[in-house]
Amino acid sequence: MTAKFKHVFGALKPVIAMVHIGALPGAPLFDAEAGLDGLVAGAEKDLRALQAAGFDAIMFGNENDRPYEFAVDPATTAAMGFIIGKLRDQITVPFGVNVLWDPMSTIALAAATGASFVREIFTGTYASDMGPWNPDAGKAMRYRDRLGRSDLAMLFNISAEFAWSLDQRDLADRARSAVFSSIPDGVLVSGTITGEAAKMDDLAAVKAVLPDTPVLANTGVKHETVAEVLKVADGCIVGSSLKVNGDTWQAVDPERAADFMEIVREARAIT
Repeated sequence: MTAKFKHVFGALKPVIAMVHIGALPGAPLFDAEAGLDGLVAGAEKDLRALQAAGFDAIMFGNENDRPYEFAVDPATTAAMGFIIGKLRDQITVPFGVNVLWDPMSTIALAAATGASFVREIFTGTYASDMGPWNPDAGKAMRYRDRLGRSDLAMLFNISAEFAWSLDQRDLADRARSAVFSSIPDGVLVSGTITGEAAKMDDLAAVKAVLPDTPVLANTGVKHETVAEVLKVADGCIVGSSLKVNGDTWQAVDPERAADFMEIVREARAIT
């Protein structure tokens, strides 16, 4: 386990829950009538439900800003900062941020809000729904340090959703190489798109080559699979399964969230 990961999450296999902020100003799905007040109210409701359910950490993301961009408008980052700032005194667990799919804006948002960790695609080369995808981990990490956040834990998603890796090494080799070259604080393994599960074989293969680096399932973890996932992975990130009817675009269902963490507690007691 890396030092920063342990500092943020402790010794548990953390379960990180998503607060999917509604579409932000400038995005096609933005609800101008509800405005920023509506976005704050929705995020606050989800935050309260997730913390009441006992999740180990939460992460704010702009999942609703479809179609996604590699370099977001400054208004996106500013609006996310405003919303998180309005909720800051209610956050009682470690929190992270993810500005899809813009590493530099993600780092900037973390620095501005005091987030403990970030999630992003920092490495690799992909053909994606958004066009050619070429993130730059070195640039992002140097930016983090220039902003005085060398303490920020960086979780690298090494299997980008909505994309196909142009690097034909197998996933385990890409993960091992990313850890050697970029020193992430954790590695995330994803499914094909939001809400779809990572393959258990992929999780196991990546963990086998990275025994000393936290490896987390990043997408598609469900009530019926989380116990099995935590036998292999060092934690997970969950969003869609906690929503009303398991629908990514709905609000968090407090009962589903509480049931999920009850399963997690039982699974961690066994493992």
